[in-house]
Amino acid sequence: MHEDTVDTATGGSDWDWVGAEDWQPPTELDTGIPHTARMYDYYLGGKDNFEADRKAAEAAIAAYPALPLLARTNREFLGRAVEFAAGRGIRQFVDIGTGIPAAGSTSEVARKVAPDAHVVYVDNDPIVATHARALLAGRPAGHTSVIEADLRDPEAILGHPALRAAVDLAEPVALMLVAVLHFVRDEDGAQKIVATLRDALAPGSALILSHGSPDFASRQSADEGARIYKGASAPLVLRPRAGVEPFFGDFEFAGPGLVQLPLWRPTAGHVSTADLPEGWQDVSAYAGVAFKK
Repeated sequence: MHEDTVDTATGGSDWDWVGAEDWQPPTELDTGIPHTARMYDYYLGGKDNFEADRKAAEAAIAAYPALPLLARTNREFLGRAVEFAAGRGIRQFVDIGTGIPAAGSTSEVARKVAPDAHVVYVDNDPIVATHARALLAGRPAGHTSVIEADLRDPEAILGHPALRAAVDLAEPVALMLVAVLHFVRDEDGAQKIVATLRDALAPGSALILSHGSPDFASRQSADEGARIYKGASAPLVLRPRAGVEPFFGDFEFAGPGLVQLPLWRPTAGHVSTADLPEGWQDVSAYAGVAFKK
């Protein structure tokens, strides 16, 4: 059951970001290896990245110029999907692979709809945990936990004491796998990992998922992106629609289903493609939200 104290594995009382000048990287961090979360931070215009991350990110952008737009539209999808799930009555969110903390976080969006929402962030990057430890207190009591764990070990996530303290798995949960599964290889059991997480959820739960795909990019761009990420902390595994849809299992899609990322309920509802950001056709990713019956 829920507890009223906040556990960031770490301390703090909701996401209240420290400035970049106040942050110090963990001593065990190898800053010479590009990290997917820090590269994503760079695409978003963040400052929590290092030279190796920036070089790899710039190489990726050279191969696929729509990457910064993809990152922004993915962040916007996260906000719309969380708002949608909260509007459907879900009050518990487990965000796996949350990445570098940024404005528009899951907890920030969820609590605009439901101030009593409980959120658990899960990431295997020590930078995320370090940011969490540096959170400043100063907001009314919230329910936010941050745990260090790896998506490839779903049992450890589900059994983690901080998750169990913050989330009641007998009640509906929004499981968020936003822009993370394309860093898990098939040989690492990607489908089984997601099935394990899905099976632990109660009826009425939601799966919020976005995933990079080669379906909207040139073969050359997709191949070059995969090559660049071979030298990063995780490989890039772009999957076609037929490889993404099975992650939802027998969950029932909410409209408009599994669609190209910018087309999932853009803005406050469905708008014409003329109102989408310039270059949206090049955003090579799918997104969808589905519910457990």
